[in-house]
Amino acid sequence: MVGMLAAMSAVPTPSAPREPASRRERDDACPGTLRLHTADDGALARVRIPGGLLTATQADALADAADRLGDGALHLTSRGNVQLRGLGRGDTGGLGGDAGSNGCGRELADTLAEIGLLPSARHERVRNIVASPLSGLDGRGHLDVAPWVRELDRLLCASAAAAGLSGRFLFACDDGRGDVAALGADVTLVARDAETAELRIDGVSPDTPSGQGDGLGHGPGRDEPGGTAVLHVSAAEAPRAALLAAELFLAAVRDGGTPCWRVRELPGAAALMARGVTRRLRTARELAEPHTQVAPDAVREPGAAPGLHPAPDSAPGTRTARAARTALCVTAPLGRLTTDQWRRLAATAARDGDGRLRVTPWRGVVVPGLPGAPSRTAPDRLAELADAGLVTGPYAPLAGVGACAGRPGCAKSRTDVRGHAVRAADAEPAEPSGARALPVHWSGCERRCGHPQGGAWVDVVATPGGYDVTVVGGPVRAPAATAVTDPARLAAAVAAARTTGPPP
Repeated sequence: MVGMLAAMSAVPTPSAPREPASRRERDDACPGTLRLHTADDGALARVRIPGGLLTATQADALADAADRLGDGALHLTSRGNVQLRGLGRGDTGGLGGDAGSNGCGRELADTLAEIGLLPSARHERVRNIVASPLSGLDGRGHLDVAPWVRELDRLLCASAAAAGLSGRFLFACDDGRGDVAALGADVTLVARDAETAELRIDGVSPDTPSGQGDGLGHGPGRDEPGGTAVLHVSAAEAPRAALLAAELFLAAVRDGGTPCWRVRELPGAAALMARGVTRRLRTARELAEPHTQVAPDAVREPGAAPGLHPAPDSAPGTRTARAARTALCVTAPLGRLTTDQWRRLAATAARDGDGRLRVTPWRGVVVPGLPGAPSRTAPDRLAELADAGLVTGPYAPLAGVGACAGRPGCAKSRTDVRGHAVRAADAEPAEPSGARALPVHWSGCERRCGHPQGGAWVDVVATPGGYDVTVVGGPVRAPAATAVTDPARLAAAVAAARTTGPPP
């Protein structure tokens, strides 16, 4: 790393330009379980888990697949999905198309179909749904959104049109606490009360004041082409409204003749979709009243800080839930869990919880249904998971720390960012002074794969000569990057950015 840092320029490396909508001349390259992605460490499969909702049995089967076919780990994503890496050790088993009869790709697909994680081959890459992880568990929020998630997933898989969505198109189901509403989904459902929901169609980039655009302080902001629109809909019909919005987006893309992956890429899309949803629901005599347009962060609950680190409502630790039950929450170190760690979570769910787990968009896992106080079950299990290497508290060295795959797994990465992230985290003080530290994401190149959405965060990106460290997101334009060329200063620079940036 010393040699890498020595020649670094003081000029921040610019972000990779955003691809204009008019250039979308191919399908998106998002991997799935039938179309794998080639990486330097083998093939990669992304398993969609709508709302992060898993049974302990499904979790065990995923661990078995990771051991049998992959690298022996489960990699959590910023959309609450799970990736398996190192598949086939170079045999991509279906790379670039149908898994067909190719080795591990077909075996993985068969495994997922057997356990209910591949309900529709045509729709497997479009089942992108994030949900409030503690919904229905801690007494907060207006309703439990798990039924929304299951119904929306069912409707998606039953819609022939929805199969045409990009693998990047995102739905969110927020119970009113404002955690996943801030993640920049294309279509978001937010519970207003037990009977009414907001349907938000979002064509702007998250986390950016007017004029800032892509969440990294570059490009246009609230005036982006897609626009934003919000409707009131019946809570009972909210999943149907979300599907209608997605189908109307596809129709608008088709009619416009310009391939687009996200609502924000299509000029005027949000207003057009809102009018269509209102028309369709009114015809069916459903409640669909136009609502004043709002900025994406207007639905956030005061004090919520969604981002790479868990939102306050799903921070690592135990949460007392209704009926004297407790939800146990942990995060995966750098988003990666060994199969042993993953199985411990599944075993805790099966033995002490309700037999289910929830994967969060902050690369964490919630285990619901443990006995509440005065039982010692939840604290004891939390301590066991901490001993197994999981992040169980806000001041653990790797709390709020994320990273892309880096070297050697990714050929585009300039360096081993995960190794550098661990060393920097170990060098930081155990408990930052003042406000809780901002989340930090380490990237091996300007693509910044997996970087957080929602709130302020620290961007640490490798350059040809070192690293640029920048606070991005939040209410103000980010300052110029701090260029770090001395490896001895890197940990201190990252720690300073995490504790002196905008409040989380």
